[in-house]
Amino acid sequence: MIDASPGSLAFLLVAGLVAGAVNAAAGGGSLLVFPSLLAVGLPPLSANVTNSIAQWPGYLGIVAGARQDLRGQRRRMILTSVVAAVGSAIGCTLLLVLPTAVFDAVVPVLVLLASALFALQPLVRRWTAPTPGAPDRLVTLLPSVFLASVYGGYFGGALGVILIATLSLFAHDRLVRLNALKGLLSLVVASVTVVYFAIGAPVDWLAVAVLAPTTLIGGYVGAKVARRSPESVLRWAVVLLGLTVGVYLLLAGT
Repeated sequence: MIDASPGSLAFLLVAGLVAGAVNAAAGGGSLLVFPSLLAVGLPPLSANVTNSIAQWPGYLGIVAGARQDLRGQRRRMILTSVVAAVGSAIGCTLLLVLPTAVFDAVVPVLVLLASALFALQPLVRRWTAPTPGAPDRLVTLLPSVFLASVYGGYFGGALGVILIATLSLFAHDRLVRLNALKGLLSLVVASVTVVYFAIGAPVDWLAVAVLAPTTLIGGYVGAKVARRSPESVLRWAVVLLGLTVGVYLLLAGT
């Protein structure tokens, strides 16, 4: 159980609000909540699964706030959502049956690689992207979303950074629309984790009750802010956050 003192509960409320906004604007907000749960007394596994469930309303808020930018993406949304659901289910299964060290060793590498790819995305697209309006690179997009969702089902920290990097490389659209799709895929991944972890994992429901409303509010407000942000600002916010998250994970593992 978490420390239920007023100070600890207020700390979690603020963490949830900020995490929801960060998830909408760039991704990576779940990593803000994870150490916050550790700080109020949860062991790592319980903090991980509690964090995953508490993030779900925030992703719902992101989708509600960014629904205008999801219009016209029906086929892309269906295809990527299906592979995201399957990948998340596999990730959840791995979390419950494999030693924690298996994925902990590769998480920092995944986050740092995604951040580097996203930073280089304009250059990479000039080298590889076909003419504007060309179809998405489904042969690389769908497997990449699948692998990102396996990671998301297992840990989920900075999932948004990995998803937006993947989408920006293999889907052909404006960044603000891909950012909205990132929110939808995060919601799909989180929905699967809610079903899995609510049944068979050590969830702290008091912490969920404290965090869920604030991640919802933060996600909705953050989606509105992200929609009005210049693409270059959004890109470098993602890159800087991703680098910070990757370094944090590397240091935490040493």
